[in-house]
Amino acid sequence: MILNTGQRTDIPAFYSEWFFNRIKEGFVWVRNPYDPQRVTEYRLDPELIDVIVFCTKDPGPMLDRLDELKGFRLFWHVTITPYGKEIEPNVPEKSLVLERFRKLSALVGPEAVTWRYDPIFINERYTVESHLKNFERMCSELKGYTGKVVISFIDLYAKTKKNFPEVREVTEEERRILGREIARIASACSMKVYTCHEGNDMKEFGIDTNGCMTRTVIEQSLGITLENLPNIKLRENCSCLIGNDIGAYNTCLHGCRYCYANYDMEIVRRNAGAHDPESPLLIGHLQKEDHLYKAAQRSNLSDLIGLGI
Repeated sequence: MILNTGQRTDIPAFYSEWFFNRIKEGFVWVRNPYDPQRVTEYRLDPELIDVIVFCTKDPGPMLDRLDELKGFRLFWHVTITPYGKEIEPNVPEKSLVLERFRKLSALVGPEAVTWRYDPIFINERYTVESHLKNFERMCSELKGYTGKVVISFIDLYAKTKKNFPEVREVTEEERRILGREIARIASACSMKVYTCHEGNDMKEFGIDTNGCMTRTVIEQSLGITLENLPNIKLRENCSCLIGNDIGAYNTCLHGCRYCYANYDMEIVRRNAGAHDPESPLLIGHLQKEDHLYKAAQRSNLSDLIGLGI
């Protein structure tokens, strides 16, 4: 199975001590965001978990402890955008994140690390021209440290509209210019461009529009073959393997204004205050009214199929 950590929050940046405690104890509990009294237990066993996927804006807190994850295959997505503190108030300086990206790549290998330049939005400060200038600069700094970059354009989710009301959709013309030029710049830096949930209109520029975390992407990145994966699509027209997430919504302290996972920063701070690094749950503890279920887990690696693992 694929274990995800980053669709709901940023565990490496804010909850790495908790995560390593879970690895040490060999299990984690996850509260269902849509049925909060339903709690799922996942065993954190390399014989059951084929890949752990991290999505983060700052891998730094985990870099000196990656030896504790020996035996697990790791696949990283690291987001680095050009936005300032008015948009991403608690994200570290981008020069530091770029440095940490390079260190991560040296530790796990460039094939296992993907750069995310997303979401892209346009305003008076962050114009098409400034995006291309910043993308080219970052691309040159990450050349040789990854062969993959993911782009997407801002989606106006209800939470995004609430926290970033002045933002607008990127126009079709702006999308085409950015897609064409980003593909050209990335190619010069030996990077392949993928889109995230954007349809197929970027294919003509040589961009892979099939998804950023598909079975093919993971297999090619880690040199493995997966079989008998459950056919679960959490989003329409998306084949990415983004289920089995151990995070929680309204817990990411980056405070990015475009975020789809946070509704209100006061709620985020309240939830973060209930975090206990020793608890099997990311936030709080098991309550008497909760129902605990053990996840049905098995490896999907092809060389293990049929061995009863």
